[in-house]
Amino acid sequence: AGMNGTAIENFVCVIFNVSFMNCTWHVGSTATEDTQYFLYWRLSEKEDVTECQNYIEDNCGRHTGCRFQNMTIENKNAYFLVNGSSSEKSIHSISDYFIVEKLTPPLNVTVSCTEASHRCSIWWQPPRTTHVKKSSCFKYEIFIENK
Repeated sequence: AGMNGTAIENFVCVIFNVSFMNCTWHVGSTATEDTQYFLYWRLSEKEDVTECQNYIEDNCGRHTGCRFQNMTIENKNAYFLVNGSSSEKSIHSISDYFIVEKLTPPLNVTVSCTEASHRCSIWWQPPRTTHVKKSSCFKYEIFIENK
């Protein structure tokens, strides 16, 4: 239910440093200035929903995102619902579960060079992540610069 164009647009959640997540969206194209959006989420369909505690606001004071800290989504899907209210229009709700993870650089990078053979060996550990458990899923690119 809700009027066309009132629902949020371009909803995306980005996880970074494993335990932080920002979800952002754009205000619906026909939403009025008094429209306010509310984000609810849960890790499974069996869990209770939780409302965002740290909203991001635009210049009109409308919620356009949410910041999450110290959270764990490991090996699970997160389910999101964004609904809204307005005194002028009925607001269309959006339900989604799209998450992007921004990875950290590889960990414990070690370089060992031997002058005699003009060779270097480089080792590292995969970055920390909430979902990827196989190190073979990562591809790396090394840029070597002589100074």
